Amino acid sequence: MKIIEAHGAHIPAIGFGTYTLEGGACVEMVAEAIRTGYRHIDTARMYGNEREVGEGIRQAGIDRDELFVTTKVWWTELSEDKFLPSAERAVEALGINAVDLLLIHWPNGSIPLEESIDALNAVADRGLTRHIGVANFTSALLDEACAMSSRPLVCNQVEYHPFLSQEAVLSACRRHDMALIAYSPVGQGGAVLDHPVIREAAERHGRTPAQIVLAWEVAQEGVGAIPRTKNKERLAENLDVFDLALSDEEMRAITELTHRRQRLVDPSFAPNWDRN
Repeated sequence: MKIIEAHGAHIPAIGFGTYTLEGGACVEMVAEAIRTGYRHIDTARMYGNEREVGEGIRQAGIDRDELFVTTKVWWTELSEDKFLPSAERAVEALGINAVDLLLIHWPNGSIPLEESIDALNAVADRGLTRHIGVANFTSALLDEACAMSSRPLVCNQVEYHPFLSQEAVLSACRRHDMALIAYSPVGQGGAVLDHPVIREAAERHGRTPAQIVLAWEVAQEGVGAIPRTKNKERLAENLDVFDLALSDEEMRAITELTHRRQRLVDPSFAPNWDRN
C-alpha cells in the first residue's frame, strides 16, 4: 500500500468512500473493506452514516491505530458558532475517539474564510482530530487557506478522474506539501471506463478499466483516491493496483483525456472553479 506523507499525516493512497451507503449495508461494507485490506475510510456529516461507519470499524475488529479515518463538516456549518458543535457530533457519532483527518467539505463564500479556518484549527486544538484539511477548494482558495491556518493543511479532497484536469489544484497541493485525494476517481463509471484509451490499456495489462484509472491516479506524486462501491467483489479489485505499472505513454494518453474538463459534481454553492 502506498502511503502519502503530508505534514505528519500518513494517508493510505487508496481509501474506501462511503457516500450513499446507509444502514446495515454501510456497516457491512465498511467492515468488509477493512477485512479486505483498506486502512483509509472516508465519511462526512452530509452522508448521514458516521454512526454506521463507526460500527463497521468496530465489527472489523482491527486496532484503531491501524486506520486512517476522515470526516467532513458541511458547508452550512462553517461559522464560528456552528463548526465546533458539528465536529463534536461527527466524532461522537463515529464513536472511535479522535478522527485522523477532519475537512471543510465545501467552501462557503458567505462566511469569511478566515473564520472557517480558525474554527477548523479550534477543532484540532480540542483534540477531535489529528489533522485538518479541506475539500473542493480551488487553487486560489487553497493558497489563502494555507496562509491563514496556524496548523498545516494536509489534504484537499476534490473530484479528479481522466475526464477532469486538476492541474492548478494539484500544483497548489504540491506547493503546500499537501495530498490531493480524488473522489469520483473513476468518473462514476460509464464513459470514462468505456473510453478506448482506458479499455485498450486494460486489455494490455489484463486488468479492469477501473484498475487502470486508479493506477494512473496513485502513480502521480501526492495523489490518492477514495473509490466507492456497493459491490463486495470490487473491494479487492480497487485495492489491487499498486503493482500495476503503466507506461509513460499510457500515463500521457490518460492525462490527455483530462482536457475534456467534464465535471460531474458542480452544486449551486460550488466555488468558481479553476480554468486549467
